[in-house]
Amino acid sequence: MVENYGINRFYTCLTRMQREYDKYARQNGMRAKTREEFLGWKEKTKAKLIRMLGMDRMEMCNIKPIVAERVAIDEDIIREKVIIQTEPDVWMPMYILIPESCRNNKNAQCYIAPCGHQGAGKYSVAGVRDIPEVAEAIDKYNYDYGLQIAKRGYVAICPDCRGFGERRDIAKQGSEFFMEGSCYNLAHIAESLGMTVIGMNTWDLFRLIDYIEERDEWDSTNISCLGFSGGGMQALWLAALDERIKKVVISGYMYGFKDSHLYLNNNCSCNYVPRLWEKVDMGDIAALIAPRKLIIQSCSEDHLNGPRGMDNVNEQIDIIRKAYDFFDARDNLIHDVYPGEHKWHSEKLDEYLAM
Repeated sequence: MVENYGINRFYTCLTRMQREYDKYARQNGMRAKTREEFLGWKEKTKAKLIRMLGMDRMEMCNIKPIVAERVAIDEDIIREKVIIQTEPDVWMPMYILIPESCRNNKNAQCYIAPCGHQGAGKYSVAGVRDIPEVAEAIDKYNYDYGLQIAKRGYVAICPDCRGFGERRDIAKQGSEFFMEGSCYNLAHIAESLGMTVIGMNTWDLFRLIDYIEERDEWDSTNISCLGFSGGGMQALWLAALDERIKKVVISGYMYGFKDSHLYLNNNCSCNYVPRLWEKVDMGDIAALIAPRKLIIQSCSEDHLNGPRGMDNVNEQIDIIRKAYDFFDARDNLIHDVYPGEHKWHSEKLDEYLAM
């Protein structure tokens, strides 16, 4: 066989797309000079992003929680499997890890722990090691951050996002796809209907907070969120758009769109929102969280940082810092950088939880 059938040059449009980005990107970025200007920008930008994500198309409904399973996973932690309705006929399964100290405790703190990719949804985050593929993912990425939180005495809620775990769409429901997601298939449908995958997942997390409030067993006034990779993406959007999240930990998901999503354009479809890059960069989205508590983790050799590495990350952190400066709240913003590749780091988890 002739290698590449004699093709020695490919005529792609990437350079053209990069010029397009440079011409039109970040028209509504955070450029405020005062706290008042920032608050005005924040209000308008949140409303704009909710429409861009298609969240104005979401439908309210009764949550109708179902407790499908309740088992002790060690002598101190109960794992519930709960399924809630987030839209009419749209159901979200989750594992809720409840330490003994949090039972019948209205002061117990809750952490929402959304899942990323290549971890079978909630299974890796909740530490379901009896599935060999899940155990491998946990070892590779330190993926069981939900269980890590519960072992430290906090309620950890680990949901399946749309397209993962028990929410995979028809194209990826075979056992051979157990660790994968169906974002690609879901995006085709959603975007043609004026919605987006991340918009639907953010909506579902809104409804999860509603469920915590309705359940009324723990402190619903001080809810936090921690996510790695695709879970970091969900944590970013949830905290940016819902003030009920008081603290957020974003791991492996903070970098500029041009380097990491345009140049590295083989990322999952859930990362892409039509016309988003015209309006904001990732640091602008995170700036919406100010002045609430925000911890960002980066890995210096993470391939998702793009060809410029940490320079691409630090540019976004600078945008976020400016927002926190309006509130004299630099202490509420932490950026930790670890050596190595894409991975959740738990070395400072106790410090994060106590923050």
